[in-house]
Amino acid sequence: MKSFESFDGVRIAYEELGDGDATLLHHGFASDSKINWVRTGVARAIVDAGRRVVLIDARGHGRSEKPHDIEAYLGGAMEHDVQALLDRLEIEEVSVVGYSMGSFVAVRLAVSDPRVHSLVLGGTGTLEGSFSSREQAQSIAEALEADDRSAIADPTALAFRDFADATGADRAALAAIQRAGCGAPGVEVLGAVTVPTLVVNGERDALIGRPDSFAGAIPQAELKLVPGDHVSAVVRREFRQAIVRFLSEH
Repeated sequence: MKSFESFDGVRIAYEELGDGDATLLHHGFASDSKINWVRTGVARAIVDAGRRVVLIDARGHGRSEKPHDIEAYLGGAMEHDVQALLDRLEIEEVSVVGYSMGSFVAVRLAVSDPRVHSLVLGGTGTLEGSFSSREQAQSIAEALEADDRSAIADPTALAFRDFADATGADRAALAAIQRAGCGAPGVEVLGAVTVPTLVVNGERDALIGRPDSFAGAIPQAELKLVPGDHVSAVVRREFRQAIVRFLSEH
């Protein structure tokens, strides 16, 4: 992957595939672009549909720099990284596809940056759930910092800890992200989305729940459920097909 110095000096890794209209893919928490988009076949499916794919590793993840201080993740830093990359690549119009954390980044970006003309939001969960609450974020951060995983009582926090261990993520950086409050956007932000939007989730996603209320808060968003849970839905053929179909229509 290539890398560049973002707005505050943090180096961000990225990669480009294919040609055509630009689609930026933003991965989920404790993942990276390779795990979330390349290995699952999503990036290749979009390229094969005749589009240019831009992959980004969020700060604190993958091959990007991983600051351990909370301040490095405040103030919409991940959205600013995407904007800096779009500037660098001179992209004037882009579709953004996010998963879980990447969907939250994508929503805020769509509200603030006119270059975003369509959205695909995967793995968003329910608006009313505790997944993005301050208390849950604190619990996840503590689980990521724990020396002994067997002492983690919160099942959701334990699931995040286990996923971070499985992906070889920098747990100190991930804990800082949780403490910085980079969770789901509120109703007022979702209601400000004006671009065509697809919300696509696994129908058995018990980790963060069904996305009906999340999708319902976005004006005229389309909701699609596919087989799988929070981890497995992204590898399903139906997930790729839903994204390619939506992008081709918008």
